[in-house]
Amino acid sequence: MHCQFDRKPNQISLSGLTAIEHSAKRASLVLTSWLISFAVLANYGIAQQIELSQTREPNSHWQVGDGESSSLLILPRSKIKQKSSFGSNPSLFVEGHRGGGGTNSAPGRLASQPIRVSSSFDANKPASSVQQPSLPGDPFASGGLESIGPATKAPHTKDDAPKPAIGADGQTVDPHAEVFAHDLYPSAAKCAQCHKKIYDEWRVSGHAYAAVSPMFQKFEQAVSEVTQGTIGYFCMRCHAPVATQMNYPRDMSIVDGPAVFREGITCVACHRVKYPFDRVNGERRIEPGDIFAPVYGGGTGEGVEQVKAKPDHYKVKLNRNDKLPGQELHNQAIQFEQISYSEFCVSCHQVVVHPGIALEVVWAQYRSAPAFKKGVTCQDCHMGLVPGKDSGYATAPCAEMSGKVVDPNRKHSNHMFYGPGYSIAHPGVFPHHEKSLRWNVQQWLEFDWRGGWGTPEFEKKIAGTDFEKTLPTHWQSSDERRDARKIVDENLELIQVKRNKSIEVMANGFKVDGPFFKSARNAFRDIEFKYSVTNISEGHNAPSGSLGAQPQLWLHVVLVAPDGKTVWESGYTDGNGDLADLHSLQVNKGLCPPDYQLFNLQTKFLTTGVKGPDREVYIPVPVDLDQLIFFRPGALPITVLNHPPLIRMEAHSLPPLGTKVAN
Repeated sequence: MHCQFDRKPNQISLSGLTAIEHSAKRASLVLTSWLISFAVLANYGIAQQIELSQTREPNSHWQVGDGESSSLLILPRSKIKQKSSFGSNPSLFVEGHRGGGGTNSAPGRLASQPIRVSSSFDANKPASSVQQPSLPGDPFASGGLESIGPATKAPHTKDDAPKPAIGADGQTVDPHAEVFAHDLYPSAAKCAQCHKKIYDEWRVSGHAYAAVSPMFQKFEQAVSEVTQGTIGYFCMRCHAPVATQMNYPRDMSIVDGPAVFREGITCVACHRVKYPFDRVNGERRIEPGDIFAPVYGGGTGEGVEQVKAKPDHYKVKLNRNDKLPGQELHNQAIQFEQISYSEFCVSCHQVVVHPGIALEVVWAQYRSAPAFKKGVTCQDCHMGLVPGKDSGYATAPCAEMSGKVVDPNRKHSNHMFYGPGYSIAHPGVFPHHEKSLRWNVQQWLEFDWRGGWGTPEFEKKIAGTDFEKTLPTHWQSSDERRDARKIVDENLELIQVKRNKSIEVMANGFKVDGPFFKSARNAFRDIEFKYSVTNISEGHNAPSGSLGAQPQLWLHVVLVAPDGKTVWESGYTDGNGDLADLHSLQVNKGLCPPDYQLFNLQTKFLTTGVKGPDREVYIPVPVDLDQLIFFRPGALPITVLNHPPLIRMEAHSLPPLGTKVAN
């Protein structure tokens, strides 16, 4: 029996997870229609996402999200009381993200604050009387995260020797994994010693975020569960290529492995690729090798040869046998032509999922766009001088060693990879920071950076009290909190830089004209007006990227009366942060009025059931209704239909230089 299996997602900015529970309740009813769809929301862009979980729990039901912050809420659903909240900003917004969501959020506990005490803290109250809140079944309570770096050692330890990691299932991770990863797949932190500018750009990028993205983790986990693991490494190929190539067990959390796994598309994921690949759904080979092995890039290697000619001047080591102090150097930089062209991006940015329908489509859009015809590459807009525009490149040294720069006027490709996305993970976990490995992910999630831990004001307030005794053991030292705070503050500055660039990308890619009134604005009469929304980019559709993650871009328009009250609004969100369309759980339950005039550029999949009309889903996953659920291909050739049987796409995005009118 072959069908489409789908679970309706909760496409809220707060969460994509409660959908699993809601869909499970409906599964028995939907099965009778033979066509079920699986849908899991992946937030991206300017959106709310889930804090990184160290376990892969098959049956956990969590409500997550944080509407206006760079962290997230995570609570068992039974602990959350939702409330409807509609936006009332008296202006027009172009809002965008992947998946559903807006700016409203439900109250909850920050994953970065799992032990936060009441705001009515009394410095004179004895520690024994301070009750720490606890959450039954909290997945962050134990296991799996204690081995990241030297985190569990004594404060201020310099010892960074890896310890055997314990996976989510209680099994020990191969203790040699860290050694193999270090010797064969050097971390970006190693490259940062000579390429600091590039490292600072990369570590806040979407590439660096790919593996630790909380929404990706839950998205991929849910797909793995519904397919009984038969999806294999399909998603991990692009999001965690080093972990994939090292055959890291799929039933273990990525944060239990070597730190380079969490770096996603790290340096070696691109600069240790020496063969050109095309549309291979992320199956690209990374050449293993230690730090001395060759790297591949757009240059011809003159800089490396210049340094090798004067090793004492630059204080570098050219091999492991060199016992003198100095920076280790890759011995060769080989020109790899494809890395400078759009074709290099294809392997992960044009992906076809198992049913035979495109998930990533940006390459196909680019091929038919004006930019392609003009010879403008992906790199020109996403790594150039101006975010989202072909405006040339900056210049900068290719490397710096011992305070001495190499090739100072070289073309500089920005490794922030401009895009609309930004992280909302705990700022101790992301952006990547070499000093953050002093604590593991679990410990970082317990660090209440929003509560002011480590700031002079906080430390002064609790000095001489017993409050420290109520904190987790590893945060009871003031020195530890202060040191962690420095890392958090540095990362928050980087996050703001990235956010500003994200805003620039949106501003350089869109133009909104209006309102244009069609009728006279008289009292007691309906007002008719419109806006014109234009994609001024020549590169690809807007929004673009992963259709499976469903980037959303919509208009939020509010009509405000002279007394300041909102009299009409479109583009509002429900109490969950969902757009008030047919996917809103609260709209379906009658708890929120539907937004009949919603202008949403979100592309969706349409699936056809045995009876009834087509219906919208996010990702159709074909499975077999057998005792063992597994992926299976479609029964008809997609080369004939140009799409899989019973699945097609309903595109709403704007093509390059295209315009749509919102009435």
